Amino acid sequence: MILCGVDEAGRGPLCGPVVAAAVILDPAKPIEGLADSKKLSEKRRQRLAIEIREKALAWCVAEASVAEIDRINILHASMLAMQRAVAGLSQRPDKVLVDGNRCPQLDLPCEAIVKGDALVAEISAASILAKTVRDELLLKLDKQYPQYGLAGHKGYPTAAHLAALRAHGACEIYRKSFAPVRDVISNPPLWTEDDLR
Repeated sequence: MILCGVDEAGRGPLCGPVVAAAVILDPAKPIEGLADSKKLSEKRRQRLAIEIREKALAWCVAEASVAEIDRINILHASMLAMQRAVAGLSQRPDKVLVDGNRCPQLDLPCEAIVKGDALVAEISAASILAKTVRDELLLKLDKQYPQYGLAGHKGYPTAAHLAALRAHGACEIYRKSFAPVRDVISNPPLWTEDDLR
C-alpha cells in the first residue's frame, strides 16, 4: 500500500500563508532521524528536508494565502493547502495519513492521526518539508519588512512581535481575521510630528 503523509505549518502565526506538504516515502531508501519538525534543530530540519526531496518517491508543498485564510478561516485554509499538496503529487497514493484530528476532503481514503508527526515517518517528513518551506518564506518576508523581526519569531505572536505590530501597524502580509491584527487595525499606531519629519 502506498501511503502519503500530510502535515501543515503556520496555523498559529499572525502573518504569511499556511503551508502544507504531502510526502510518499520510498521503503527502499529509508531516512534516518525523521521526527516531529518542532522537536528538531533548524540545521537538522534543513538537512532532512534535502534528503526527503532526494529520496522520497513523491512530494509536494502547497499553500493557502493570507487572503484565503481571511476569507475562509485558518482551519479551512489549512485543509485547502493540504488538498493542494496531495493533488500536486506525481504519484497517487492508496491512503493519506494526516497529522491532527481531521482530514481534508479528498477522493482517497484518509485517516487523521493525533501526534502523527511524531508517530508516522511519512507525516514527520511532511511536517519537516512544510516547516522548512514556511520558514524560508518568512526569512524572505523579513528582508521586505525588517521592522517586524520575522526572522526571529517566524510570525508567531511573541511579545516582541506584538510590540512591533503595535508600533508599525499591520501591512498586507498580516492575517486581518486574527484578533491581535484586528486590534491593531482598529487602533492604529499614533503618529507624531517627529515621525513625519
